[in-house]
Amino acid sequence: MVPGYNCGRYTLNEEKVNTKKIYVSGRRKLKSKKVADVVEALIGAYLSTGGEVAALLFMNWIGITIDFRNIPYERHFEVQAEKIVNVQHLESLLNYSFQDPSLLVEALTHGSYMLAEIPGCYQRLEFLGDSVLDYLITRHLYNKYPGISPGLLTDLRSASVNNNCYALSAVKAGLHKHILQSSQKLYKHIKETVESFQELSLDCTFGWESEKSFPKVLGDVMESLAGAIFVDSGYNKETVFRSIRPLLEPLITLETMTVHPVKELNELCQKKHYEQRKPIVSHGNGVSSVTIEVEANGEVLKHTSTACDKKMAKKLASKEILKSLKLANFC
Repeated sequence: MVPGYNCGRYTLNEEKVNTKKIYVSGRRKLKSKKVADVVEALIGAYLSTGGEVAALLFMNWIGITIDFRNIPYERHFEVQAEKIVNVQHLESLLNYSFQDPSLLVEALTHGSYMLAEIPGCYQRLEFLGDSVLDYLITRHLYNKYPGISPGLLTDLRSASVNNNCYALSAVKAGLHKHILQSSQKLYKHIKETVESFQELSLDCTFGWESEKSFPKVLGDVMESLAGAIFVDSGYNKETVFRSIRPLLEPLITLETMTVHPVKELNELCQKKHYEQRKPIVSHGNGVSSVTIEVEANGEVLKHTSTACDKKMAKKLASKEILKSLKLANFC
């Protein structure tokens, strides 16, 4: 039973003892999500008070039996890293010396790059680094702001852990110069992003405030480098954070955070009981258009935005609708 949770039907089982009815047990229905939330909260409680070992022991006790032993990772990736990437400069930038520099090469290799001595691209390391950075930044925010609500924590994490923020950090650090790729289209997109970097830096503090779309590879490389350091350091998360955090500075704080326009519009419509109609999406000529329509206080506000992808178009349209709502004093 979850304390304080007002759930559904409660059934009592009773027995007769010496002609008297005695309640011996009860059954209450709980939604599976509530049970899952409580389990996650308990894991978080063990993690925050007893550390990772305590959390893993608790998970094992409740039946989440996963073999968490570090299995030695044997790499068959023989490459002369110094001939392919500037190892010395990158190690200085990351403040980390690689025991196996081939991990650095792998972390910077895009799928379009064809070279016999480089058998794989960065995707596996990106997958790993994505999870590691998510965990490290979430833990950092949780410890830094012990009194804030779960909703604000979620907003902070969403604003901190996203491809655009990572991409902006990658350009600031000059990592785009070291990416191994052979796609003309990608080269052009990266070049345009770098050329507009000064303008982007003035317009926004963090990646997702930008009205331009970043090449995904830029954010991916930040994650793959985190993954490479994680593997090379023997799965040491603190080493990853010490190395990557300076590149991500300034980290988002409560004072500098801005809520994503799509989320802000959704929350405003729910709070004010405005009708938010289903977005109309269209695609053509390599771009996407999204139309957002909101009925507020009897007035219909509508805006269409076009961008290189649906996500960006929806963000821009939501931003314009929010501006219109504020001008009309409907917020």
